[in-house]
This record gives sequence, C-alpha cells and structure tokens, in this order.
Amino acid sequence: MEKNLEPGRHLLYMEWYTGGDVGLFMKMNKVLYSAQSEYQRIDVFENPELGRVFSLDGITMTTEVDEFMYHEMLVHVPMFIHPNPKRVLVIGGGDGGSTREVLKHPSVEEVILCEIDPMVIEAARNYLPTTSVEFNNPKLKIVNENGAEYVRQFENYFDVIIVDSTDPTAGEGGHLFTEDFYKACYNALTENGVFSAETEDPFYDRAWVGIAYNRIKSAFPVTKTYMGFMTTYPSGMWSYAFASKGLDPLKDFNPEKVRNFEKLDTLKYYNEEIHVASFALPTFVKKLIGEK
Repeated sequence: MEKNLEPGRHLLYMEWYTGGDVGLFMKMNKVLYSAQSEYQRIDVFENPELGRVFSLDGITMTTEVDEFMYHEMLVHVPMFIHPNPKRVLVIGGGDGGSTREVLKHPSVEEVILCEIDPMVIEAARNYLPTTSVEFNNPKLKIVNENGAEYVRQFENYFDVIIVDSTDPTAGEGGHLFTEDFYKACYNALTENGVFSAETEDPFYDRAWVGIAYNRIKSAFPVTKTYMGFMTTYPSGMWSYAFASKGLDPLKDFNPEKVRNFEKLDTLKYYNEEIHVASFALPTFVKKLIGEK
C-alpha cells in the first residue's frame, strides 16, 4: 500500500474549500494508504512539515503537527464542565484523537466510539499512531454504526456526548447536523449531561455555523458557540458548539479543576484561560449565529 516517490519528485495534494476558488495544497512525500470504502475515499500520506496527513474525500481531517488544537478544544471544554464524567459517547472521530483526550480524565469509566466506517478505524490503527494510541484501552468500545441512529438506543445514559463529525457536505457527515439528531443526543444525556460538536469554519462555510448553532439551540436549553485556531482547516479558525441541559460553560467552569488535572502537561492548546476566552466571539461570528 505504501508508495515511495523517486528522489526529487513529489505528488501534490490539493483541497478546494467551499466555492472552489480557494484551497490548501501540500507535498506528498510518501503515500501510506489510499482506499475507497463503502462510504468515502480514505488517504494517509506524509508531508515534510505536517507529518502524517489523514483525509476523507479529499478533505483534511488531521495532521500530526496540529491535530491537538482541534481535539483538545472539542473534548476538554465539555469534559471540564461536567462535575464527574463517567460515560462518554464520541460520534465520528475514527482517527481516535477525541477518545485519546477523553481518556485523559480519570473519572471516565466507559467510552464508546461510534464510527460508521470500519476502514477508517483500521487506517487509523495502522497509520495514525498519534491519534489511535488508546484504541486498545479496556475502557474504550468501538462500534461501526451510523451515529445518528446509534444514539437513539440510549436514554439518560451518557454524561458527555462529543460529535467529531466530517463536514456536513461530505459523505455521511450530514446525518450529524440535523435537529432530530441533536434531540436524540439530548435524550441520551443524563440530567447534568453536556454536549459538544464541531460546527465548521465561520468564513468559507459561514452558513453552516449558524445552521448548526440554531439547530442545536432548538434541542438544548443552554447552547454556546466557542472558537479556536486550527491551522490546516479552512480559514485557520474553527467553531464548536457547547450545549447542556443546564450547566453553563462559563458560570459553571472551575479553573481549579484544570490546574489540578493530572494530565495537564500533555495539553498543548487547552488551558484555563483559553477555555474562558474561546467563548468571546468576533462580531461577525455573533451575527452568523443571530446574536447582537
């Protein structure tokens, strides 16, 4: 499966952002894996600056150099708000980065990773050791099912649900951006349950930021948008949604929990100051979600 290129020669990976006029390109020094699954095209290749790059249907999912920015913000914002998270569901996220971050929290007893595509899991296991490092953790159960359908099996069960989806316009990702799905997540959460989801970038995919926010808001009484940097995602800015049945991501945030976190030295992006600052939104993003 691996393909070494002749010295001095390289392939070029090109990803066009929404609209097709702007994009990202990278050298491909070595193609490690390339396959078409039932659901999507899967590629893993090496870049001299970014390390191993993982893409689905030509859209960059992770690179070894910057994936921590995305995974830490998606996971630790909700995890530090819940008073004692024990049961966690990660929907999507077949690369394993989100489950890696979840399992840093010692209170966690059970994590279910629901990834629809088994070939993504195998590609991550074989070629993405940085993110799939916890795949053999006994606390982790991996199921290959449609997350939008799988979550409906549960009621009042999970303390935290994290939606680490692909883009809504790619593959199966659209199923994870519907009102019915968000309502099913609400029902699957416990009384103190919290929820987070990636909600795209506010520049090239600006419409989806507002759509996702308002659909989540229709299901949860507490819904807040927060943001972080993500260097190889469109615009370099990324938006997320925090939602809950009552807990507030700022009023109920205890920075002491972060300072006393036993895995604090493994975090490269998230910290107590970033947690608070991420909810301070630029004016144009406030307008996208309908806030003044």
